[in-house]
Amino acid sequence: MRVAHFVQRYPPALGGSEAYFARLSRFLAAAGDRVTVLTTTAVDLDAFWSSCGRTLPPGTTVEDGVELHRYSLLRWPGRRYFLKALSFYPSRFWQCLTLPCNPIAWEMWRDAVGGAQSYDVVHATAFPYGWPLACGLRLARRLQIPFLLTPFLHLGNPDDVDDRTRRAYLSPALLSLVHAADRVFVQTTLERAALLNERVPEKKLVLVGMGVEADECTGGDREAVRAAWGISNDEVVIGHLANNSEEKGTVDLLQAAAKAWQGGRRFRVVLAGPEMPNFRRFWRSYRPAGQVQRLGVLDDREKRDFYAGLDVFILPSRSDSFGLVLLEAWANGTPNLAYRAGGVAEVIRHEEDGLLVACGDTDALAAALGRLVQDEDLRRRLGETGRARTKVDFRWSDKLNRVREVYQEVTGRPSS
Repeated sequence: MRVAHFVQRYPPALGGSEAYFARLSRFLAAAGDRVTVLTTTAVDLDAFWSSCGRTLPPGTTVEDGVELHRYSLLRWPGRRYFLKALSFYPSRFWQCLTLPCNPIAWEMWRDAVGGAQSYDVVHATAFPYGWPLACGLRLARRLQIPFLLTPFLHLGNPDDVDDRTRRAYLSPALLSLVHAADRVFVQTTLERAALLNERVPEKKLVLVGMGVEADECTGGDREAVRAAWGISNDEVVIGHLANNSEEKGTVDLLQAAAKAWQGGRRFRVVLAGPEMPNFRRFWRSYRPAGQVQRLGVLDDREKRDFYAGLDVFILPSRSDSFGLVLLEAWANGTPNLAYRAGGVAEVIRHEEDGLLVACGDTDALAAALGRLVQDEDLRRRLGETGRARTKVDFRWSDKLNRVREVYQEVTGRPSS
C-alpha cells in the first residue's frame, strides 16, 4: 500500500499523537508499505504561531524507511486575530483552515492540491489542528481514495456540561472532518460515545486504543537517579511527565501537593517534559518550590530512569484522549493517579490499578495523593495490577495490526 500520513508535528517533537503516528509509520514501513509523512517543521507547539518556537529545516528525508516531508510554517504578527476574522466565512472546510491554533504550511496545501505523488489511502491526525487535516482530506478527494482520521478527542470534564475543551474539540468545523472521513479511529468507548452522540455513523468508528513497549520505558537505575535528584531511597517520589501546563494538570498537581504538605504528608515531586508559558507564569510565584525537581525534556535513557525513580505517577489532565504515559508508568509497576476526565477516566480502573478523582477538585487530589504516599501496600497492589494489564490489554502489535487491517479493508487490496 502507498500511505500518506498527515500530522501537525513529528519526532523529535514530543506529543502523544506525534509519537503514535511515528510508531505507526515505522510499523507499516517495516511491513512493506510505502509510507509518506507530511508534517511541519515545528518542534515546539508554540512554533505554530511564534518565531520563538523551535523548528527544523524544511525538506525531504527518509527515517526508518519512512519518507518524511517537513513543510515551513507561515507566522506573522497578529496571525491569531487575522485567522479569527477569516474564520467567519460560512464554510466548514474554510473554518478548518483558519483555526487560530493552526500550523499554517502553504507548501503542504500546494502539494495536497496539485502534487505529483499518488497514494492508496490518506490518514490524518490530530484535533484541533485543522490545517493538516484539511490538507489530507483535500488530497484524498483529489485522488478519489479513502480518507481516515484519528482525532484524539479531548473530552474534558464530564461533569461540566459546558466544558471548554470538549466544545473546542467538537466544534462544527472539526466535526465536519469526522463526517467526511471514511473511517475514524477512536481510543476509548468514551470517545466513541461522544462521536455517536454527534450522529457519526457507527460503522465509521473503529475502536483501537494505545499500547506500550516495556523495553522502551523500563530498566532504569532507581538508586542512581534518586542520588542524582538528591532524594533518599526511603522518600516517596511523585512523578509527572507531560507538557507542563494548566491543561495537563501540572498546576493542579502542585496546588494539591502544597495542600498535602500542609497536612503533614512527606514526599517529593519530580516534573518532566517541556514547560508551557502558563506553567512558567505559575511557577514564578509557587512557594514550596524547594520540594519540586524540574527535569525538562528527557531522552530515552533519562525517561527509563525517571520512571524507575518514582513511587506514584500523577496526571490530573483535562486534555488527554488516552494518556500513553499512564501505560509507561504501569509497565514499571507504578500506580497512577488522575482526574476522572477525558479518555483517562476509562483507561484507569479506580481502586484496581490507580485512583481517580473529580476533575478540578484539588482537595480530593491532595487527599488521594496523601493516601498513596502513606500506603505502600496500596501502591504496590495498584501498580502490579496495572503492569499485568499492559501485557494483555495494551500490546502495540495488536493495535497497529488493527489499523493496517482497516487500511486493507478500505482500499480493497493487500499490502505490497
